[in-house]
Amino acid sequence: MISLEGKKAIVTGGAGGIGLAGVKCFREAGADVIIADINEEAGRKAAAETGSMFVKCDVSNSADVQNVIAATDGKLDILYNNAGVYLNGKDGRVTDIDEVVWERVIAINLRSVFLFCKYAIPLMMKQGGAIINTASSAGMIGIPDCDAYTATKGAIVQLTKSMAAEYGRYKIRVNCIAPAAIMTPMMRQSNPENSTFDENGFLNLRTPLRRYGTPEEIAQVARFLASDEASYLNGAIIVADGGITINGDLSYPDKHA
Repeated sequence: MISLEGKKAIVTGGAGGIGLAGVKCFREAGADVIIADINEEAGRKAAAETGSMFVKCDVSNSADVQNVIAATDGKLDILYNNAGVYLNGKDGRVTDIDEVVWERVIAINLRSVFLFCKYAIPLMMKQGGAIINTASSAGMIGIPDCDAYTATKGAIVQLTKSMAAEYGRYKIRVNCIAPAAIMTPMMRQSNPENSTFDENGFLNLRTPLRRYGTPEEIAQVARFLASDEASYLNGAIIVADGGITINGDLSYPDKHA
């Protein structure tokens, strides 16, 4: 198993979904983990279950972010910027999105990455470290009717590359995971049962693996990127989507079935 023994990590949005899977994966590998999440009840439960520290945090609030950084006691090896939000029913085309919704999505998805990196990197510059940002297939290809979400995820991809170029000299590696179709509460919320979304069609025609991914599968990628085994990966965008963004034509019958 890939070891993170002796390393200290922050996982934003670590109280549920992919973030919680990441916390568990990091802990199993030996890391000390700080969970930063706005959901106090879920955060404390996750901390108790995993033996982690919980710090309540609005990831878009500078004071809250600095409070999380202070909880590291000056040592930080891994920053996993996982927190994010998709506002189903409110996000949409730029001509339709309310300005308040736009600002909220930008604040949670993108400003959070800026703030955590701004205050975490000075600690990492002392001994090096790994930063893992979470984008999405929406940051790699055009996806209609969620323009605020797409804008943030595309920005995270490019910010990852810039920071990788800027801070590599300090032995800080900055990489990005771009997941898609991962079965989490947020994903299910984006496609409610009473919607017109054709789930079977999506799985059969858009996903080469013909299934959803799991939070645990993304967590394994994050653990690798956080580890010394990924020591020469910097500025990489790992598209963990089962092949969705290659978007081939899967409508032909399987001749080998």
